[in-house]
Amino acid sequence: MSQKLLVFLIGLLLVSALGSYVYYRRSVARVPVDAWALVPDDAVFVMATRDHPTLMRHLKETQLWDNLTAVRYFQQVEDNLTLADSVAGARNVVLRFLGRKKVLTSVHVTGPASFDVLFQVPIGSVREYRQVRTLVDGLRRDARYRVSSRDYHGQELTDVREKGTGHGLTYFNYRNHLIMSANGALVEAVVQRLDHPGLPSVAADFQNTDFFQLKDVDATLLINYRRMPQFLGLFFRSEIGAGLAGVTSLARNGQFEMKLAGNKVVFNGFANPETARGSLHQRLRGQLARRLRMADVLSVRTAVLVHLGQGPVAGLREVRRPLPAADSLTAGTGPLVDSLAAGLAQEAALCYLASPSARSRPAKLALAYCLNPLQTATWLGQLRRQTGASPGFERVGPYQIYQAGLPELPARLLGPLFRGFAAPAVAMVGSYLVVGDEAADLRQYLTDVVAGEVWSRSPTQVAFLQETQPLARLSIFLDTRNSWNVLLRALVEERRAGLLRNETLFKRFPQVALQFVPAANETDSDAQYYTQLVLRHPALGPAVARPQTPNGTGGTLTFKTRLISSPALVAVAGAARPGTLVQDGSNVLHYVTPDNVVSWSDSLPGPLVEPVQRLAAPAGHLFATANRLHLLDEQGREAANFPLNLPDTVQVSSLTVSPAGARGAARLLVAGGGGNLFLYDAAGNAYPGWQPKRMEFALAAPPHYLVVGGRDVVVVPLENGYIYAFDQQGSVYPGFPISVGARLHTGAFVESSATLSRSRLTVVTQHGERVTFNLSGDIVSRSRVATWSRGSVFRLIPDQRQRTYVVTREEGGRLSLFEPSGRLLLTQTFVTSGPKITQFFNLGPGRRAFVITEPGPHKAYLFDDQGRLAGGQPFDSSAPQVGLLYDAATSSYELHRVVGNELRRTLLKFN
Repeated sequence: MSQKLLVFLIGLLLVSALGSYVYYRRSVARVPVDAWALVPDDAVFVMATRDHPTLMRHLKETQLWDNLTAVRYFQQVEDNLTLADSVAGARNVVLRFLGRKKVLTSVHVTGPASFDVLFQVPIGSVREYRQVRTLVDGLRRDARYRVSSRDYHGQELTDVREKGTGHGLTYFNYRNHLIMSANGALVEAVVQRLDHPGLPSVAADFQNTDFFQLKDVDATLLINYRRMPQFLGLFFRSEIGAGLAGVTSLARNGQFEMKLAGNKVVFNGFANPETARGSLHQRLRGQLARRLRMADVLSVRTAVLVHLGQGPVAGLREVRRPLPAADSLTAGTGPLVDSLAAGLAQEAALCYLASPSARSRPAKLALAYCLNPLQTATWLGQLRRQTGASPGFERVGPYQIYQAGLPELPARLLGPLFRGFAAPAVAMVGSYLVVGDEAADLRQYLTDVVAGEVWSRSPTQVAFLQETQPLARLSIFLDTRNSWNVLLRALVEERRAGLLRNETLFKRFPQVALQFVPAANETDSDAQYYTQLVLRHPALGPAVARPQTPNGTGGTLTFKTRLISSPALVAVAGAARPGTLVQDGSNVLHYVTPDNVVSWSDSLPGPLVEPVQRLAAPAGHLFATANRLHLLDEQGREAANFPLNLPDTVQVSSLTVSPAGARGAARLLVAGGGGNLFLYDAAGNAYPGWQPKRMEFALAAPPHYLVVGGRDVVVVPLENGYIYAFDQQGSVYPGFPISVGARLHTGAFVESSATLSRSRLTVVTQHGERVTFNLSGDIVSRSRVATWSRGSVFRLIPDQRQRTYVVTREEGGRLSLFEPSGRLLLTQTFVTSGPKITQFFNLGPGRRAFVITEPGPHKAYLFDDQGRLAGGQPFDSSAPQVGLLYDAATSSYELHRVVGNELRRTLLKFN
């Protein structure tokens, strides 16, 4: 071969390679991967999550996280997360990797008695790709694991397994899209779908629906109802499979949005009707949805209720399989059964009552509304005579129990969903025909009805029904506490141990409701069911939330007891809004989440000493009561070594913490009243020279704890105008004490620096002078802010970030607000002459706000930088202080305040 030809072929090869690369980058790699198209068709559930830090926060706030971590499957996941952190040498590696990626988790039935999960996680950058490789390489070097690769249909699959147990996962990377599962067959099924790119996606019916465009959506859930009987068959015994299949035949698939909020988890979405012949949808199609009106005749011991709201029951009786052949006793009863069925309409239900043990058969009932109860009773009497049933009856209160005389009477009247009544007994309860599997079932049920133990008289059940859809075609209600033994009996033997292990999680939300509401245009080809699934536990907490105004602006949380503390706003990771800590008159501290729900409550030995502070290590909310120091974590639990018990004679007046980021453990400085100071570390160790440090005069304000050049400095201003500076051993720094020449009623504004001489502190005396000094004990400057008189009181008010300050002068009922330079900002005359509480909020350039609270009439005045009063009038506020935020998205302020027993959040704008 000539050199020219060789050079030409090599050049052609390079050009082809370059062209292929450019084509891949521009045509293939730029097209995003459709994760839904990769999910195998046999998925029963597919959950999509996006904002994982917020999801984790909501799981913890709803107290679900502690329950989930008790489940064996999630324990394995947690173990894997811990392993990933140990290999990567960091914490929360997986959670940070997931971040705000859209992750798909699908559940598949993989065997006669097993199911597995498939995960899909995008890889967003080269750095993240390296993290995955580093993690796999770390496992490859670990002697406990075996990492191997294999080729499957042109894709490289990697298996990571424990050598001892064989447990692990299989994964592969498809266009920076990580696909993994503990079951290798599921990963192979994804590869097989790649060989057929034209296959429809499992979410093809919902391709125009994106619930993540809505606010506060934690996840979305896709359900394949056609696969539900197979999935439920893994858990329940085969004899109830036909009933489960009948109930799930109303829809073929559906998609929900999921929201976690306080005492409930709510799924809202849509479902596509089932088109198969003989399905429940086909039998009920065209009938109007009905209300659940039978609350007056439903026992509070109801465990499971399947409620059908429809017109005449004729549609339900259209069955494909005939009922068991009638014997000589039931021959000729057809016309009577037809007459009975003709009088039943509007609603019918299948009901199971709670049973005392898993070995006991639960009471089973069928209920149906009668258009003419007297006529129905007449037809029942004729049916008993024709079948030769005993005319005798049993009385329970005003109700009478008769033998029906006809096996499977509910199925003959209401269709195949109501099978399983071999020797039924009947009773008329108001306008309802009630059929029991046995007379004992009816006796047990009627005893509750006579005693008034029914849904309509249960406040808990009424509150639950008010949160469900009023009109529905199919409603399934589950009381997890009543149904515990019922479910244990219905489960296959292999699944009972798992349910017993997870009892706490199962009973976390005792009230469950799944409802299907037909569309108004049901005859249209694209008509869908509106579907809602609610998991709720009764609102037994200390507060009830409601909108503050009719248009939904702001919100109010009403507590059972009057609130006595100011709302303390605490930052929450991953949330735009803060949480709130507030204490009620019973000395119970409540944490209110950014979603305005009480997450936890903790009883304290007395009123807390404000403010509540945030401690970084150990992390938690730090505050004091009369003679104790408390540190609560995010779930309201006391940290190790807390509470710290102070001497009984100490009455805490203030608590000061060493600056965040200071060397060593946090130091806690306690002012104990009477000029006594105590110093501890977070482990409870007392510092010598501070047990106590006795001052000869009362404190003008809480001390300041500074760290300057690695040295601790405690600055203590006294009311007589003297200022002390102590080190960690309690010794006075050189140059102190200093005197500012007049009395003090306020703290200092601190400008900390690297040295003592460059650190500045500013105070305002009761002669209206602004005095600045350094920590070497030198007076740096003096200037007059405003004129003074014998009755005037000056205070220095720093902003919420301790970056700037203003000065107030109070004289009788008049308060004036000044810049440090002496420029007057505003003057306000009040009704009362007592002290006022002033707050200064610096919320960004041009967004300064001032709140002046008048304790007597419980009013809070909110002014902007130009002295304008927000809303033109003061706000009600019964606490000493308020909380204020600025929402840049809506250009509005968010005011948090306490009014009696209410915690109010108000959105407002200045005129």
